[in-house]
Amino acid sequence: MSEPIQDRLVTVRRRFHRHPEPAWREYLTTARLVEEIRGIGVDELAVGPNAYDPADRMAVPDEDTEPWLERARERGADEAVLERVAGGTTGAIATLERGEGPAIGLRVDIDGLFIEESADAEHAPAAEGFRSEIDGTMHACGHDAHMTWGLAALEAIAESDFSGRLVVFFQPAEETGGGGCPMAKSEYAADLDYLLAIHVGLDHPTGEVVAGIEKPLAMCHVDATIEGTSAHAGKAPNEGDNAMHAMGTAIETAYGIPRHSDGMTRVNVGKAEAGTASNVVAEEAHMECEARGETTELMEYMKRRLERAVRSAATMHGCTAEVDVVSESPRADSDPALREIVGEVASGVAGIERVVPAADFGASEDATFLMERVQNDGGLATYVIVGTDHPTSHHTPTFDVDEESLEHGVSVLVETIRELERRHPVSRSEEEG
Repeated sequence: MSEPIQDRLVTVRRRFHRHPEPAWREYLTTARLVEEIRGIGVDELAVGPNAYDPADRMAVPDEDTEPWLERARERGADEAVLERVAGGTTGAIATLERGEGPAIGLRVDIDGLFIEESADAEHAPAAEGFRSEIDGTMHACGHDAHMTWGLAALEAIAESDFSGRLVVFFQPAEETGGGGCPMAKSEYAADLDYLLAIHVGLDHPTGEVVAGIEKPLAMCHVDATIEGTSAHAGKAPNEGDNAMHAMGTAIETAYGIPRHSDGMTRVNVGKAEAGTASNVVAEEAHMECEARGETTELMEYMKRRLERAVRSAATMHGCTAEVDVVSESPRADSDPALREIVGEVASGVAGIERVVPAADFGASEDATFLMERVQNDGGLATYVIVGTDHPTSHHTPTFDVDEESLEHGVSVLVETIRELERRHPVSRSEEEG
């Protein structure tokens, strides 16, 4: 590359921001990541199906992704990369092998959202010429910043005298909970001593760092289709099996699932569609739902009850139901010993004014698959939040990040990796200290 990534953080972030791509369609994004990684020079670069088993993907879209592939081609994406990721096997894993030392993983996510970005003159991306160029799609959660952090940290470590192994997971499909599982199951996640995951903002201002989250909610996305029998609503309504009525019963029953004494639970039906005309008994209904729990076990409880609610409602109304768990993710908490190191490092980073040792997450994240894999293998993991002043909430048309936080994130990551190198091995027993 003509300039080091660390000298063009804003440019790199804005380049990604202009071309957001949703889950499993991150074709141009992957190609540009590969371009940057090759410029850095790494010991191994796995792209798409070479990075993970495509069969392990979750929430793979039903519709054809070819238009997104063609759009990437029109924008000059490397054809060889597009051939590898065609069919929705996006994302990449970059590895540095630098002798004896700790094996450290870094996970950043790469997908955008189906949100139309604001064209308001007060919205900085619109005013400064880097608003999304893809209608109806936007980086409304900061993944453009995350990718920039991942690349810059990889570059900094590659240029240093680091000794050990660094694996950077550029993970697709976080927004649908679909990409964490295949990357966690891949060979590249094996035998990691430490894992760092990172997110921007989340209502923490510029100059603040959360060293590790606690209590992310375990989550599942559930789609349900109810099949009934159509009939004339005026002439012979008794001859129909009303899928819409069954769906209504299922929705009411779902919201009535008893909450659990072991902890907090959530359920939501976010989308419901049925019917074709006012005079036709609905033959088919479709629901998109989710269930969450304070623990993985509580999420499983809610998932089972949600599935039962749909199937029972369908049976009650003479219909049948097909229930599909589209994606899910477990709960995994940040390890105190690793949180402590991140906090110590962050407190010495220029521009960081406040370090929060731990904070409840209150939402869900499929980085927990990688965290759980590392923790089950005896390693330590933490999910770091680097604050940024964002004018509106995540997942809104006017979301943006304070670009001052780009430097903060890189410094926290790079210095944490070097500190882990110095302190390795960090004992799990230190968590009691």
